Amino acid sequence: MTEQASLDDELTLAETWMKAGKEVAIATVVSTWGSAPRRSGSHLVIDEEGNFEGSVSGGCVEGAVVAEAIDVITSGEPKMLEFGVADETAFEVGLSCGGNIRVYVERVG
Repeated sequence: MTEQASLDDELTLAETWMKAGKEVAIATVVSTWGSAPRRSGSHLVIDEEGNFEGSVSGGCVEGAVVAEAIDVITSGEPKMLEFGVADETAFEVGLSCGGNIRVYVERVG
């Protein structure tokens, strides 16, 4: 699947969830530095129950983004998240080789 097809699938899913009456947030990778599993523009779609589709990183980062997205859905306030770790612990949280990512999370709908 191409990156554009994946993006289309995630945004279509967000629209489908909203039409079904779910509250939805979209997390978007806005910048990366060093080694990061996903490129800028990658998306994760999350509903108020914590269901999600797509990916912004993997590992513990993904779980942290889902938790923050639920807060964003509740508050309506967008957030800019930043994740970065030292090389020794990077793999444990899903940022191999000490990468750094910034993820913007916003409620949609």
